[in-house]
Amino acid sequence: MLSNVRLPRSPSGWTMAVFGVLAAALGVVGLVSPDTTIRLMGLTPIPGADRAADDHTLLFLTASSMAALNMGVYYVLAALADWKAFFRWTVPFRLLTFSVFTLAVVTGRAPAGFLGVGLWEGLGALVTGAALWCETRRAARVTA
Repeated sequence: MLSNVRLPRSPSGWTMAVFGVLAAALGVVGLVSPDTTIRLMGLTPIPGADRAADDHTLLFLTASSMAALNMGVYYVLAALADWKAFFRWTVPFRLLTFSVFTLAVVTGRAPAGFLGVGLWEGLGALVTGAALWCETRRAARVTA
């Protein structure tokens, strides 16, 4: 029965699968327990009774969590298909995300706890990029 289980077929695929599973899991956490996500970022949740009527924090957290869940599933599916073009496309955009999130912290637009989100994106992009680079070099040696 386990012989039918598909796993990623390359190191870069594994980086995408791991990132995807983590993103999907964090998305589910944000949907089920928004306060947990807020705490994970080093922030203090505000109890519902203390929230202003026009405080839309939970709305934006719900949207972000749903996007993370969807993105995580896309990443896992791409990893299972070993879709290297997709892997390559993610690297510069994840680095852009790292830059924007880090800049938001540096400029005071976001609290320091948000830096972890940017670092997670940046580190993931570098690991995926390095895996792709190694795979390309290995393939070039084999064909040479």
